[in-house]
Amino acid sequence: MNYFVVFDVGGSAIKYSLMDRAGHFLEKSSLPTPKDGMDSFVNVIDKVVKEFQKKHIVHGIALSMPGAVDVESGYIKGITALSYIHGPNIRELIQERTGLPVELENDANCAGLAEGWIGAAKGIDDYICIVIGTGIGGALVLNKKVRHGSNLFSGEFGYMLLEDYLDQPIGESWSSLAATWGLVMQVAKRKKMDPHTLNGVKVFNMADEGDLEVQDEIEKFIKRLAVGIYNLQYIIDPQKILIGGAISKREGLIDRINEKLEIMKPNEECLDIQVHPCQFGNDSNLIGALYHFLQREMIREESIG
Repeated sequence: MNYFVVFDVGGSAIKYSLMDRAGHFLEKSSLPTPKDGMDSFVNVIDKVVKEFQKKHIVHGIALSMPGAVDVESGYIKGITALSYIHGPNIRELIQERTGLPVELENDANCAGLAEGWIGAAKGIDDYICIVIGTGIGGALVLNKKVRHGSNLFSGEFGYMLLEDYLDQPIGESWSSLAATWGLVMQVAKRKKMDPHTLNGVKVFNMADEGDLEVQDEIEKFIKRLAVGIYNLQYIIDPQKILIGGAISKREGLIDRINEKLEIMKPNEECLDIQVHPCQFGNDSNLIGALYHFLQREMIREESIG
């Protein structure tokens, strides 16, 4: 049986796995992300692949990457914590080293693809996957295909302006107010605390312990999430909206967002706006990267045959 080596590249760690065509994991591990440049990065990828090749037939390599990934050319645009990935053609470098076909896609798009393949959006043609973390990103999938946009910025939902744009040159974005770090910053400002002493878990614990000011900030945070989702529903009108990221696992959070959406719904509209949790957590990028590879493989075969 042919297998695939799949990588999920992050700023601090690279998760990797050996997977079959159905998305099953045979082996899974992680290692630190190289900091000193592309040569070290390619060496790490090659070493992992060669270890798997000692026992298995490897058919290809799939990567989930940060940044604005051009899936056609193999280049990564934009700005990320890994500056060395911007400039070189990563696909060509890894293919030359390993002799295997390579495909790469943006990490948030991979998360969205995973849900459409075998997750919470299986069988759905048009859907949005919103990933809430330090910022807010995501994937826009229409007709079962990721829409990258003319500048590869489709799905960057967090850049939407939400508040204070009349008094400032730009104003506050959805990410700055409704991402996990945005919530932390709002709580730190109100409590006159150093934001670096807080995180999402600590903030919700403070609310659970009865801190009324923090409870109020969380209420605003949930309303801001609901407003962004409401806007996206009316702009794109997808069949389904999914929410992922660690904070989405917080018990009752999605229910509270849906309660806000129900209140916001215009009386004359029949549209029922709801959000649903993503099915996959830390494995979503790996699963989606593999699915992207399989899609690209199918396109190649159709062009030849």
